Amino acid sequence: MKIKVYKSDLRGSADYGWLKTKHTFSFNSYFDLEKMNFGALRVLNDDIVQPEKGFGMHRHDNMEIITIPLYGSLKHKDSEGNETVIRESEVQIMSAGSGIEHSEYNASDKNPVNFLQIWIYPKEKNIKPRYQKKSFNLKNSLNTLITLVSPDNKESLYINQDAYIYYANLQKNKSIKYKVRIKNNGIFIFVISGEIAINNSIFNEKDGIGIEGEEELKIKSITDSKILLIEIPLKNFKNGDIYGKKI
Repeated sequence: MKIKVYKSDLRGSADYGWLKTKHTFSFNSYFDLEKMNFGALRVLNDDIVQPEKGFGMHRHDNMEIITIPLYGSLKHKDSEGNETVIRESEVQIMSAGSGIEHSEYNASDKNPVNFLQIWIYPKEKNIKPRYQKKSFNLKNSLNTLITLVSPDNKESLYINQDAYIYYANLQKNKSIKYKVRIKNNGIFIFVISGEIAINNSIFNEKDGIGIEGEEELKIKSITDSKILLIEIPLKNFKNGDIYGKKI
């Protein structure tokens, strides 16, 4: 098993006043050649946006974009005619496909919003853009993996990639096991809160852990913890080499 650790306090960061952001991987003005991606997982940003502030209309293409509010609410609008608000315990996915414009604003005039945004390279390029949102029972589902995103389109959000995203709300001293669904895929763990152990190594809040060459993984919570587990293709995505071309 090969493990690469992305420590919370070594993430890229920026403070624009209206936006405070942390980058697990190279993004915008933060560049680290050793942190370009983990397989098809290209971006994992941890953003806090002040009331009524946000990102104006901007364009994306050929990217699967997943947004997970940790607290607060986020207003989404796009050029396909979708306009909605996503809240804690809801998740949205947007397949940018052949091209889409969208905006994201804090829907509150009083409270900040904190959300994770994940970008994953697609399996098929230039598809028709699509949008989907779903509510999950994240608070009350304890000590189990909840499937948020999958290519199966069964009781989860659909993604145009052989990737899975799970959420787990773990009580102290509880363990879960995960078996890789697709051979040669990697596993990326993001500790939303708390403290966990993998193979006797301890990881803390907002740490990221990339794992290769492991078919089954055991995760133990040291304290009450919340995590994301992302199963992600690694082939053709090594060392920033995307579809045979450097990022």
